[in-house]
Amino acid sequence: MTLLNIKNLSVNFALPGRTVNAVQNISLNIEEGQTVALVGESGSGKSATALSILQLLPYPRATHPQGSITFKDTELLGAREDTLQKIRGRHISMIFQDPMTSLNPVLTVGEQIAETLLRHTAMNRREALQKSADLLSRVELPSPKEKLQYYPHQLSGGMRQRVMIAMALACAPRVLIADEPTTALDVLIQAQILELLENLKKETGMSILIITHDLGVVAEIAQRVLVMYAGEIVESGPAKALLKSPFHPYTKGLIASIPKLGTKKRPGARLEGIPGNIPSLDQRPSGCPFHPRCSWAMEICKTQNPQLRMIEAQRQVSCHLEPGSL
Repeated sequence: MTLLNIKNLSVNFALPGRTVNAVQNISLNIEEGQTVALVGESGSGKSATALSILQLLPYPRATHPQGSITFKDTELLGAREDTLQKIRGRHISMIFQDPMTSLNPVLTVGEQIAETLLRHTAMNRREALQKSADLLSRVELPSPKEKLQYYPHQLSGGMRQRVMIAMALACAPRVLIADEPTTALDVLIQAQILELLENLKKETGMSILIITHDLGVVAEIAQRVLVMYAGEIVESGPAKALLKSPFHPYTKGLIASIPKLGTKKRPGARLEGIPGNIPSLDQRPSGCPFHPRCSWAMEICKTQNPQLRMIEAQRQVSCHLEPGSL
């Protein structure tokens, strides 16, 4: 069953004297119980896509010239605010990128979790605080009742991330959007957070859309991957197949840049990387947006932007190269 369907979505931002296109004509589906990863460097349009789902972009400066986002049978783009309020936090929840700036510094942890429960359920304040303690216990935060009285600055980065997850899970949502949930956390805490998300998904049957630039995270928990570059989907497919045999040079570059344990390098050797930087929104190159950084670029790449095409079952790529030629 498809829970969330994004079709031909575009996102524009109005800046002084000009309009820039942050997301161009992207489509994706999230099935019940599925984890989908949206991957790409900073500035590729991942967060703009995620924030569009819950209509949290800075409207009216942000606009959607085309597209549709449906949760079950409800159209979210352009929906009334009261409709969105019933869905946000209740049916679709979001873990934001930086828990230190996403949590309110002047409210206790307990007050912030309870607020979601008081808005979407019939619980009274005492019941909401008890449920909040249960949620903190569920996300494996030690001494949960004590932590209800803490302010965000009294918690470590990993603890704040667990609080954000507890808030997102408060009303048992069907879809959880996790925007860079392991950014700025050390490797051990990252592994704990990923394991926690996977266990909670198995317990509740929820679906997860994870936004990340880290393909190590993707390999750990995702079933399907969509790779974004300069606001476009350049490749998509099942996680295992895509990571094993990428069809797009950008995907191949992302995979090659991951440090590999047990690989011997000569002294002073540098890690592999993708040369150059992702283009800014108002300086998009002609043709394929990746061609200035691509080692396989041809003349056609400079003038014609390839269309996303089906290569094999469940795999798509936007590239002039023939699949398997990398």
